[in-house]
Amino acid sequence: MTVTHDDLTLDWFGYATLRVEGPDGTVVYFDPGRYGCLTGEWTPDTEGVGHPPATDYDARDGDVVCVTHDHHYDADGIRRVADEDATLVVYDAVDAAGTGRGPAPEDLDYEVVRVDDAADLAVGNAVVRTVAAHNLPDGPRAGDDGSVPHPEGFGCGFLVTLGERTVFWPGDTDVLDGHAELGVDVFCPPIGGSFTMDRHEAADLAAELRPELVVPIHYNTFAALEADGRGFAGDVASAGVPVALDER
Repeated sequence: MTVTHDDLTLDWFGYATLRVEGPDGTVVYFDPGRYGCLTGEWTPDTEGVGHPPATDYDARDGDVVCVTHDHHYDADGIRRVADEDATLVVYDAVDAAGTGRGPAPEDLDYEVVRVDDAADLAVGNAVVRTVAAHNLPDGPRAGDDGSVPHPEGFGCGFLVTLGERTVFWPGDTDVLDGHAELGVDVFCPPIGGSFTMDRHEAADLAAELRPELVVPIHYNTFAALEADGRGFAGDVASAGVPVALDER
């Protein structure tokens, strides 16, 4: 299923892998790969979950590839989606050596731009901005000692503008101060809970953002990310915000 919104097309391939194509044909990928989503190996932990089926995907058509943090770094996934002239926009703290998933971005055959969580840059015909992405030490993802899966400084979220539309992928994060004030046309939140905002928190944020369209991702890939996508869609729609599910 391809989600279309005016002059944008969006495809969720599972986990956090999202492809966005703009009106001039510029293609941006967010966090490609892992868990067999692009190699055809993924199978659901539970029957009946709404998630794109795994496919052996090797399009290599991406002009820009954005990587939010270590958990979503996958050199093979990048190679499967990146055009030979692609630019990789990678958060500063991404350390490939610690992931065990291929060489560092700088050792791949692409231009690499490292960013912090307050970047604002033009990459070809795309405008790429970053925002903070982390779990709150006193939030619902925190342990008794305040430890969290994604501490501050571990990753970022991306806002990418193609043509007249801005797509927001928050990354692996709780809802943070400032999220609701962002200018967003298409909101692609994680709704799996456990390690990120859950579907209820994401729906509340969508109601505040008032985007033109919401397309949830990063859920139902494995048991810890199971979420009711249709329930989320109902909550968002009841707030008067259009929503599309890319569930197959």
